[in-house]
Amino acid sequence: MSIATRDRPRLTPIKLWHTLSQYYENEISAVTNTREHIALLGITVALLLLTGIDPHDRLTWVLEVTPVIIAAPLLVATYRRFPLTPLLYRLIVLHAIILMVGGHYTYAEVPAGYWVSDLLGFARNHYDRLGHFTQGFVPAMIAREVLLRRTPLRPGAWLFFLVTCVCLAISALYELIEWWSAVILGQGADAFLGTQGDPWDTQWDMFLALAGALFAQLALAHAHDRSMAALGLRTSTS
Repeated sequence: MSIATRDRPRLTPIKLWHTLSQYYENEISAVTNTREHIALLGITVALLLLTGIDPHDRLTWVLEVTPVIIAAPLLVATYRRFPLTPLLYRLIVLHAIILMVGGHYTYAEVPAGYWVSDLLGFARNHYDRLGHFTQGFVPAMIAREVLLRRTPLRPGAWLFFLVTCVCLAISALYELIEWWSAVILGQGADAFLGTQGDPWDTQWDMFLALAGALFAQLALAHAHDRSMAALGLRTSTS
């Protein structure tokens, strides 16, 4: 028997069982994720259609759900080439739900916002505050994943800083869109703006987006890394 043959690693029954088990676990996980993603897409489409039935203000509904109408086809089109982590898909659907509900009622008239205001004694409907907090929270995770997967950046101070900058840029762009809407549509944009008489509404919107971006990174970074590792994507340990 040659040395080369003697040193060749043998595939023992235990190793074979471990290899097959890992393979089937990965296959089952992939099928489970696909089913979940289809369910999330179905929920989003169903709610989009439902909120489009007799909204409080049709123009406001169109403006609020436009990000959903743009993002959903993009995510479907890139699903094979650049699938996101399950955590990210769930967060995106959560953000979409907040946008669509706000679009149906207008942010100043969402019943849940009134319930919280009555409970806590607020003078205004704060549902829009939730929307802008989420506007920082969810894009932070999206930016974090894209930067980790497409750039040499690793988890750390620079990644944290750049993700925060991306979220603030998105928030600033949204405020510019609100301004342009007000200039073009005049009073027709009042429901879309939803300031409710607050002269500091723009500042509050951007501050809450900043708070959402910071909180998301502090609260979900480790869970996000684990979610990426489960899909075999690059993480801080790779």
